[in-house]
Amino acid sequence: MNSQPAFKAINLSSWSRKPYFDYYSRQVKCTYSITVTIEIESLLASCRERSIKLYPAMIYIVTTAINQVEELRMGYNEQGQLGIWNFRSPSYTIFHPDDKTFSNIWTGYHPLFSLFHHSYLQDIEQYGSVKSLFAKEGEPGNTFPISCIPWVNFTSFNLNIYDNGNYLCPIFTIGQYTKYDHKTVIPVAVQLHHAVCDGYQAGLLFDAIKKLAEEPELWIKN
Repeated sequence: MNSQPAFKAINLSSWSRKPYFDYYSRQVKCTYSITVTIEIESLLASCRERSIKLYPAMIYIVTTAINQVEELRMGYNEQGQLGIWNFRSPSYTIFHPDDKTFSNIWTGYHPLFSLFHHSYLQDIEQYGSVKSLFAKEGEPGNTFPISCIPWVNFTSFNLNIYDNGNYLCPIFTIGQYTKYDHKTVIPVAVQLHHAVCDGYQAGLLFDAIKKLAEEPELWIKN
């Protein structure tokens, strides 16, 4: 975005979610996975018409949806304070066909797809051949991870993170798209932390993803 990432600390003494946060981050540390099949027939057609690859379009869709749900922008800053980022940017994986490894690259989010896509293409050109787990340095604290497994059309996907239970970022995995019941669909999986995100927020997230995928004409021209 034009603005820089900003972090607003949460006032825990007046935060209505504090009992839930404490329970799912201390007593019963709990994350959960959801996989939803998204219809992308219109999205694919719009991408092909404009010679845009599906991956950056999906990254934009997921990031835009995340930024519409406040709970998915919660996290800790460098001082260990719990708070909310004004927006999140994607940190995504790219595959190296020659040695079958991958690298992570981050691109700053912009609500206008044309500007985000331009930055994405610049980052791919500059860092796409860098053989490193983290190819682009200086990743800010407001990023979230997203990856793609284009070889697998999965119906369920689960990550297991072994940490102290403080990783609050949503983690996305996109699978292989395929034809099903005369529609083109793609699986989108997300790992969520129950301390900050309940089923209601997960529903808002996927409603936004589906709407953006079904109506690309509303944003892909921008």
